Amino acid sequence: MQPEIDLLGLPLKTFGLMFALGFLAAGAVLSRRLKETGQPVDWAYELIFVALAGGLIGSRLAWVFQNWDEASDDLVDALFGGSGLVWYGGAIGGALFVCAWAWRRGVLNLSLLDLCAPALALGYAIGRIGCQISGDGDYGQPTDLPWGMPYPDGTVPTTDDVHPTPIYETVTMGLLAWALWTLRDRVRPGVIFALYLLVGGLERFLVEFIRRNDSVLLGLTTAQVESFVMMVAGLVWIVVLLRGGGLRAAGGGAAAGARPRPATT
Repeated sequence: MQPEIDLLGLPLKTFGLMFALGFLAAGAVLSRRLKETGQPVDWAYELIFVALAGGLIGSRLAWVFQNWDEASDDLVDALFGGSGLVWYGGAIGGALFVCAWAWRRGVLNLSLLDLCAPALALGYAIGRIGCQISGDGDYGQPTDLPWGMPYPDGTVPTTDDVHPTPIYETVTMGLLAWALWTLRDRVRPGVIFALYLLVGGLERFLVEFIRRNDSVLLGLTTAQVESFVMMVAGLVWIVVLLRGGGLRAAGGGAAAGARPRPATT
């Protein structure tokens, strides 16, 4: 494990590095897709910045809410200190900020959500590499499986062989990003994002069974409750699309007639 590296004499957190690389990779994918669909390419990093800001604010607020007994002792430090992020809060915060940006631009529609989905999956996959390298405690429960590993030098160390759940998530979400990208012009508007919700939610729901998080409702963790909502939303969305004419794009592909139009500014 390598929680920190030295870069030109300056300490650099590996989690933060991979977090940043995840956003840059997501921006690159989004830039290419915007170019393919005839949209302003500079929107990509506008979106990434907005999603990053919303994600950080949402994840911090969720951490404060989830750990109120600890956070309430020093609320200023809890809100602006150097640790304490919750993924589902980041997902909600990022989504709300992106929706606000899209509404202002006049492009809040299914096609925009489809544009973002592969980038979201790829960014998440790369971010989880940072969790693995830094050993930040996102690993799973002890296991006797041959690929179980300890994290003796991690940010949250353990000498037990545990499930390397960040690797599981990196592989799964990386494959999802590839699949969504491959399907981008073959399905109707809305299908790509619905699949992202369904598969991304299922992935996190299942991996939580071998993580170390405490249950909060009906034996489920907070992340599982959030993931269940994602799965249901994605499944309902797909059913609605199936009843409305199927999932395949009509004619020559989804991008042909389902592109968000740039708003005049």
